[in-house]
Amino acid sequence: MEYQAELDALRAELRVLYKLIPEQTKGFGTLSKAVKEGGVLSLKEKEYVALGIAVGERCQPCINLHVEALMKAGGSREELGDVLAMCIQMGGGPALMYAAHALACWDELAAKAA
Repeated sequence: MEYQAELDALRAELRVLYKLIPEQTKGFGTLSKAVKEGGVLSLKEKEYVALGIAVGERCQPCINLHVEALMKAGGSREELGDVLAMCIQMGGGPALMYAAHALACWDELAAKAA
């Protein structure tokens, strides 16, 4: 699968949405920035929480975005594995399927970054 291509296409779609409803998407962006910058958890820890929710909700675009964000925040493949194991424990078979997508996304992006 081409996860980078999916990320690029998603970003293009979001740019179109941002133009249609700029105030609403700006509000979401403000919330996202505040959540990431405030609080006692590190950005990496917050991204692992977001990824866990994305896997549980079965949101492939969210998984791709948060895997990419985790890599930028200093996450490791081993940490990712622990988080995905917890997702599987909590979400069963459907979480297993999306956890596999998350790991494949990580591996593809890591290979391209190397």
